[in-house]
Amino acid sequence: MILIKLGGSIITNKEKPLTPNRNAIRKIASSLRNVKEPIIIVHGGGSFGHYWSVKYDMHTKPQKHQPKGVAAVKNSMVDLNRIVLELFFESGLNPYCLPPSDFMIGNKPNTEKVKEIPKIAKTGLIPVSYGDAMWFGKNKFYILSGDKIMGILSKLLRPRLVIFVTNVDGVYADMKSKRLLNEITKEMPITSEVKMDVTGGMSRKIKEAFTISKNGINVFFVNGNHPKRITNAINGKSFEGTIFRG
Repeated sequence: MILIKLGGSIITNKEKPLTPNRNAIRKIASSLRNVKEPIIIVHGGGSFGHYWSVKYDMHTKPQKHQPKGVAAVKNSMVDLNRIVLELFFESGLNPYCLPPSDFMIGNKPNTEKVKEIPKIAKTGLIPVSYGDAMWFGKNKFYILSGDKIMGILSKLLRPRLVIFVTNVDGVYADMKSKRLLNEITKEMPITSEVKMDVTGGMSRKIKEAFTISKNGINVFFVNGNHPKRITNAINGKSFEGTIFRG
């Protein structure tokens, strides 16, 4: 089983609020048609969910956020998810909408529900989940990031490999020279933060990747503008990107 995170930076235009990158989504979907293993997809919020979460100052810590902000974030993520589902379906895939509320209780995973997800993937459907505004209890809500979902699913499902798809070639040692780190085992690389991202940007992805790789799973960072790199990682071929060695 392959677990893939489609970052908001690749499936939306983060510089233009509420703007999907339909062309990139179509190309990625077309590439995934060639994968013969069960796939689970998680996608980020990009210029949809992140736009509203910044506007209404919503964060990953459970708090009593404005109802209007909660509604705006949740509805925008549903809209983005619908676009991803439609473009996947038009590209010949069989996406299956999987809201995080289907397998999360508060901020904890429902283990039994999570372990049903691979069963769905093995039917020929592709479960597609996403970051969301979540109910915590006692009038509190929080932002559950797609990166956090990747960590949760990886720990409980132990996929063969994990792939983070972004709009850059991988993890850079620094943003000035843009020296690409091809393989990471121990040292924490230095990266710059992504604007308009309340869930931690690249640093959060790197943190989750380290945690996942410590459990013996290889984690790849690849550029979604070159979808062939996704399938190259899956098939064990040489590719341009970064691997966190499990």
